[in-house]
Amino acid sequence: MSNLSRRDPLDDLFRGFFVRPVDFGNVANTEAPQMRVDVKENTEGYEVHAELPGMKKEDIHVHIDGPVVSISAERKQEKEVKDGERVLRTERYFGKVSRSFQLGQDVDEAKAVAKFNDGVLELTLPKKLAAQAKRLTID
Repeated sequence: MSNLSRRDPLDDLFRGFFVRPVDFGNVANTEAPQMRVDVKENTEGYEVHAELPGMKKEDIHVHIDGPVVSISAERKQEKEVKDGERVLRTERYFGKVSRSFQLGQDVDEAKAVAKFNDGVLELTLPKKLAAQAKRLTID
């Protein structure tokens, strides 16, 4: 016996059209994003630009220890799910990111300046003046 059935191509086209689940493919990103940093040097010091999109300036911390600069930031997840809603996919990263790097010369942390605008942290890091060698006279 043959099992023949008649199919309407329009039925296939519209089947599930209005209730089709959202499919994003396999692009799950569970790794922390890398903080992108540009460092420039001039005679007075260093200019650092670090991309921190979506961060708030109060969640960013910069630590200077001699020639070593450390930048860390944390994005906290806001759980705002209303009644009747359900989360289909979350690809934004929530958590901590950090980056440390060593410059060629000590930084004068007392004169360092940090600004945060449009997701970019801008650091102006003056070089610390090298201590002048002093020759002692022997009495």
